[in-house]
Amino acid sequence: MLLGLFIILYAISNVDIEKYKSMISVMGNVFGNSGEVIGLEKKSSIINVEEIDQLKFKVNQLIQEYDYENAVKVEENERGIIIRILEEILFASGSAELGNNSKQVLKQIGAIIQSLPNDIRIEGHTDDIPISTAQYPSNWHLSVTRALNTAYYLINDENINPEKVSIVGYSEYKPVQPNEEIKNRALNRRVDIVIIKE
Repeated sequence: MLLGLFIILYAISNVDIEKYKSMISVMGNVFGNSGEVIGLEKKSSIINVEEIDQLKFKVNQLIQEYDYENAVKVEENERGIIIRILEEILFASGSAELGNNSKQVLKQIGAIIQSLPNDIRIEGHTDDIPISTAQYPSNWHLSVTRALNTAYYLINDENINPEKVSIVGYSEYKPVQPNEEIKNRALNRRVDIVIIKE
């Protein structure tokens, strides 16, 4: 019995999930139970290539329809699909309060991403010019609050599942361009909505 057990354990250490299930079934018969495998399934990809292309198409269609070319970008990297919204369309300078125009943009984006099963991370970013106000003592505070307010709106007004949402503030430390020119700083002041690939 022990020899048989060790042979089975050795064998299943190098097999795929279907073979593992078969081995479990055999062991169950040997040791007097049904050999049922509980809660052991391959985790499938949440979003496939076709869905990624469709998501990018819809966001790009939105950008063209509402003339957001200079304020909203969509790109893909190893993390997932990034919907990049520049500060000028969401917030006044030095503020984290969403205006009516900001909410209209987020409403349109929310309609596109609402049904996705993926986790969504809202990331706030600033440029490297220091801020020190009573409300936002630093760029850390500003970037986090911008991400938080964006996430709150998507959750409360656009019915994005809060279990899927996380927020992070990067302050000035994740620029897309060096903070050396005015136009580059404008690109770095942004909120990224990241649709996480699994």
